[in-house]
Amino acid sequence: MNKNPLKVLESLGQSIWLDYIRRDLMASGQLQLLIKNDGVRGMTSNPSIFEKAIAESNIYDSDIQGISISTRDIAAVYEALSQQDVQVAADLFRPLYDQTSGGDGYVSLEVNPHLAYDTLGTIEEGCRLWNALNRPNVLIKVPATAEGIPAIRHLISQGINVNVTLLFSLSRYRQVAEAYIAGIRDRIQQNKSPRRIASVASFFLSRIDSAIDPKIEEIPGNGAKNALFAKNMTGESAISSAKAAYQIYREIFGNEQFQQLGASPQRLLWASTSPKNPAFGPLKYLEPLIGSNTVSTIPMETLVAYRENGDPHALLESDMGKATLVLSELSESGIDLNQITAQLESEGVEKFIRAYDQLLSVLSKKIMAC
Repeated sequence: MNKNPLKVLESLGQSIWLDYIRRDLMASGQLQLLIKNDGVRGMTSNPSIFEKAIAESNIYDSDIQGISISTRDIAAVYEALSQQDVQVAADLFRPLYDQTSGGDGYVSLEVNPHLAYDTLGTIEEGCRLWNALNRPNVLIKVPATAEGIPAIRHLISQGINVNVTLLFSLSRYRQVAEAYIAGIRDRIQQNKSPRRIASVASFFLSRIDSAIDPKIEEIPGNGAKNALFAKNMTGESAISSAKAAYQIYREIFGNEQFQQLGASPQRLLWASTSPKNPAFGPLKYLEPLIGSNTVSTIPMETLVAYRENGDPHALLESDMGKATLVLSELSESGIDLNQITAQLESEGVEKFIRAYDQLLSVLSKKIMAC
């Protein structure tokens, strides 16, 4: 029998984290099977995932009713529900966390997205959530806004694991990596160990192509020439950016200066891996970005697709010439990547806020129905 392709990824250095959380997934034993049989090595959550889980089922209703007896604060109800799920998931991943000496087995919980442009508010919320969860194998998700950068540094300095989310640009990725290292140095200056501090930098993929591909089609010029250019460039921006980000990762974390700190590198995590363009296959953002010491977060449907049709090979550092050429051609064609990625960041924060507010609205209706 052929080996499960998902299990092969582990031997190539890539960890698969499930971009999904739901109470019955854990209570039924399904998560344990995914860990055992498919090599799932972590899990991420966000308000949109929780909103779907709560709105589309009644499995949370009794807890909502019980919690709402003591508080009518909708945000507090959400926190209680989400923290309980994250704690249960973290406990299920704890054996993996211990076996890998903190290399994997993490579950992420996001700070309130309304704090995306509030450094002090993010720090306070991050510390509060970390203490409430009280698990070594959780990650606090912090958006990679300009205001989030100093918050990341401070949280790392306090020994708090951070999942940096909403990353789109290479320049912002450098700032995130530097903030992580600065936090590690701050911690060492406090005479505290940097070991067992974990962080990932979540680079969003499909949204990059969704923003850039329409602009490729609009480039003026000779019809046949432009049609060929569009054909060669469509759907290539995100993967090229990810490959370039990995080279930055190798540069920053592969040098002797960092290694002397005695800390783990901040791994790159590929997020937003579900193609928005129906013309792309379900594995578009998975197979080309398999590489050492990386993480890919995937929804359940992508996991099933890869289990059935995956062909794992370490391709992250292949075709670097093509990746460099794509980014260069985009710039020379007048497509401003910095402007586009800044807009994606702003839109991403707005989407996170809408999802959070929608979640509170769903909870409010559930409480009123109690």
